[in-house]
Amino acid sequence: MSVFSSSVRTAAIVARLRAAGCVFAEDEAELLLSTASTPADLDAMVARRVAGEPLEHVLGWAEFCGLRVYVEPGVFVPRPRTAFLIEAAVALAREVEGTPVVLDMCCGTGAMGAAVAAGLPRAELHAADLDPAAVRCARRNLAGSAAVYEGDLYDPLPLTLRGRVDLLIASPPYVPSESVGLLPPEARLHEPLLALDGGADGLDVVRRVIAGAPTWLAPGGRLLVETSERQAEATAESVRAAGLAAQVAISDDLDATAVIGTRHRDG
Repeated sequence: MSVFSSSVRTAAIVARLRAAGCVFAEDEAELLLSTASTPADLDAMVARRVAGEPLEHVLGWAEFCGLRVYVEPGVFVPRPRTAFLIEAAVALAREVEGTPVVLDMCCGTGAMGAAVAAGLPRAELHAADLDPAAVRCARRNLAGSAAVYEGDLYDPLPLTLRGRVDLLIASPPYVPSESVGLLPPEARLHEPLLALDGGADGLDVVRRVIAGAPTWLAPGGRLLVETSERQAEATAESVRAAGLAAQVAISDDLDATAVIGTRHRDG
């Protein structure tokens, strides 16, 4: 807790946060107090949070897989459930002989890539996203550990990656368009629509990621796509239609679902 904090100030902040609907007001107050550099900075941060801005945007960082990831206002905040995808990816990458080549597609802040790099320091890591603000965050979070490309899915990737990717991880937007309005205000008002809206059934971008994957995967390479449990079978069908073997993995603890596609070793 910072030197300018006091029990009275802390109690006042907790009261303001609780009145604004923050369920974990005490924890948030502690984070705001420890992050702010001056009393004026603290007051401004509390005001932003009370106004409904995501805590991570206010702090300037999000915790993901034990890492502190830089997050700018207006950028998609990495979700705790995505840790399930990372755990699966790291476990599969350890089966690769030599240096695993990993591609973080729809990388957002680069949180997934950073977590993979932490678990696989020997990996060759690449990341890509369409949103310039997200790419800016990713380049900061992945500085020195990955090449980050800006563009639509596979378009900006170097041709030298074709057929070399051992692990392709992706958390594309998968919220159906009609459900975006039902998301919490922190998401629908403060995160980019392109990171949330997956089209009529939520799978427009997911299908495009899957369709392009076989060209970039190495023989035996894996595609791991985050989706919802309700969309898992349709996602798996798209994986099979792309010529990959498909399996669905679910974590009840994290309320997370991933579909894993494997390219046959004979190509």
